[in-house]
Amino acid sequence: MTILMPAPLASPFPEGRRASLLGKLAAIALLCTVAPTTFAATDPSFQLTATFNDLASYFPGQLGNGYISTMTAPRGTEGNLAYLVALMDYAKGDVSRPAAIPGWTEIDYRSGRSWLNQSALSASRFQDYGQTLDMYDGTLITHYRYVDESRATDVKVITLVSQASPHLAATQLSITPDFDGDIELSFALNLWAPHQPRFPLARLNGDQVMEALAANNMTLEPTPPATADRAALWYHGDTHMLASGDDTRSLTLWLDGRAEQGAKMAEAVAIALPEGMQASGIKLYQDDYRLALNLHIVVHKGQTYALTKYVAISRDTWGGDAKQDLELAKEARAQGFDALLQHQADAWHALWQSDIVIDGDAKAQQIVHSDLYYLLSNSTPNTVWPIGACGMTPGYTGHVFWDSDSWVFPALLLLHPERAKSMAMFRDASLTPAEQRAREHGLRGAMYPWEADPDNGSSQTPHSAQVLDESEIHVNADIAIAQWQYYLATQDRNWLKQHGWPVIRALADFWASRASYVPDKHRYDILHVTSVAEPYNDIPNDTFTNASARKALEIATAAADVIGVAPDPHWTEVAKGLYLPFDAKEGHYLNFDPSVPFDAHEKGGPLPLLSYPSLDMPMSAQVRRRNYQYATLALEHTHHAMNSMGFEPLSIAAATAGEQAEASKWFEGNMTLNVIKPPFNVRTETANNNTGYFMTASGGLLQNILYGFTGLRIEEQGLVQAYPPMLPAQWKGLTLKHITFRGRPMDITLRRDASGNVTITRHTL
Repeated sequence: MTILMPAPLASPFPEGRRASLLGKLAAIALLCTVAPTTFAATDPSFQLTATFNDLASYFPGQLGNGYISTMTAPRGTEGNLAYLVALMDYAKGDVSRPAAIPGWTEIDYRSGRSWLNQSALSASRFQDYGQTLDMYDGTLITHYRYVDESRATDVKVITLVSQASPHLAATQLSITPDFDGDIELSFALNLWAPHQPRFPLARLNGDQVMEALAANNMTLEPTPPATADRAALWYHGDTHMLASGDDTRSLTLWLDGRAEQGAKMAEAVAIALPEGMQASGIKLYQDDYRLALNLHIVVHKGQTYALTKYVAISRDTWGGDAKQDLELAKEARAQGFDALLQHQADAWHALWQSDIVIDGDAKAQQIVHSDLYYLLSNSTPNTVWPIGACGMTPGYTGHVFWDSDSWVFPALLLLHPERAKSMAMFRDASLTPAEQRAREHGLRGAMYPWEADPDNGSSQTPHSAQVLDESEIHVNADIAIAQWQYYLATQDRNWLKQHGWPVIRALADFWASRASYVPDKHRYDILHVTSVAEPYNDIPNDTFTNASARKALEIATAAADVIGVAPDPHWTEVAKGLYLPFDAKEGHYLNFDPSVPFDAHEKGGPLPLLSYPSLDMPMSAQVRRRNYQYATLALEHTHHAMNSMGFEPLSIAAATAGEQAEASKWFEGNMTLNVIKPPFNVRTETANNNTGYFMTASGGLLQNILYGFTGLRIEEQGLVQAYPPMLPAQWKGLTLKHITFRGRPMDITLRRDASGNVTITRHTL
């Protein structure tokens, strides 16, 4: 398996995981029922801080609650791009893409000649600068001394997207002037211009995409510090303002909007001034790009003034209209910012009860917390919304891949099963279009797309990558496996019968009709597929695909037994007959059919994924070791860039093969600063492509610990100890804190004894 990054067949993208996956390989009451956490708010593993020296390489962090997201920015007062869960733009001829909603974070300030947000970020103008993403409390706190000519102002900004009341967000600007006089403030909603040019990616082939880019003087190159190499193609979609209003007396704004040919949304703002403060000259400002209330205020030297902007947001199927949002924003204003801040902290503290606690490696602990923070910021509990490969950002145009089922879902299943459930439910909710796709391909059951729209499940694969949509079909096994894993982890028979079984049954029918019987060899082959190592296209018998299909068929028979229905006997026939290429002389599996030329020194293969926790194909210890050795034969000498999602399968494969030092080495590779960008530990797809907020690799790193180091697997018998536990050399211990399995919370602890042996214990809570 290549943990390398060759370019993908039939795709214009230069460097990225679709280029070759393995190519390098509001319910606060419920939340607060958990016992208090052992972490303090000042624990450094939850604090990510930027100083002025970090601004030159500033990669924006993210604030979110799974429904609403926004980026961070250095001043803390800028208007930043914001997104709503699964609010998609459906422009003609294009694939769907996340529609940027009006930015709500901006509060601009002027004490002299220059507006704060237009002032250059110089050390002389922004003194004593610091910005902290507090992952424990879920806040962004920015402070500095802003100097505008002869006037200086101490500034503190706190921004949050509420986990406790998911429709709410807020920004509070506190200013302490060193002068008496008049200031100006602008509380804005930023109305983004339509991105130009727009490319009809649903129609252009790979060559045409590159020609269109060149014609617009664009390239697919990353721009430091934070612009992704495919930003020219992965831009945001449009939200059109349908109506708006304001009330200068009550200091409120509102708007209704609609994503291009998509769902409606709404947004409202209520502004709170300090008690006793009187604003003068309150005016509404509106043009094509900005809707704002502008205020003049008299301030006095040495006094601190806290001005707060409360925001409420909704969309079709989630909340109401602008009128209802306005009432919610005004209610939040009546309760006050301190109350909103406390509820936010309480909700995040409750989430952090389920945690991965490392003893002896502060760097790893902080990275674990940042990966989990971004997953929690982009996932929803008990909904039907999935997580895109790059969360609520335009990365991979917001689409859902097998990453959701195989990389992120297992990472959340033990820690936050209610969020993992949403990902499983998405596949049930989008079963109907998957069944239609199967019929269109002359197949039975359901055929899920390679790139799915997060709102309706439709296929949104760009025309330049249609080969993946047609033939990288292992996604249809990955989904079945995730559905069954959810049942095994919860034992929820009602859920299985109503939601999981229809998906599992349809996918078994798909595989039974997709496999081809070969009479002279008395076996079933799966032909014309794209391997998970994507440069290998239109090949027979990709081993990972066949092994996954076999498990999906076996799962269907097991699920039928649980709910008391008769399974199709053809499922078992196909499962037993599926060909898994094996080199009997060398004693290891092959990556694909022996007829496929394979250059182990140039391109990677999928063998490490056979040990992936949710698949974990049965094989002897000897074969497992030989698989690992064969798969990693040339990785030390390759010139290809590593993909951050490729480290985890290698580490887990090494752990299952008893290669503990190798498992630690690959895990360490997944924590390098090359793929984790400062100052807020944003994980990128590769070290160089700047494709950020890469949920896939965040889920991968957590799985590496949850299942790789512990040796645990979710099976019919329970949470079984399938492999010996291990710890990286510098770790003293590891605790999976307050995980939930089959409704029972527990702690699982790994410790190294005096002899260096690692032991594992379980404690039911």
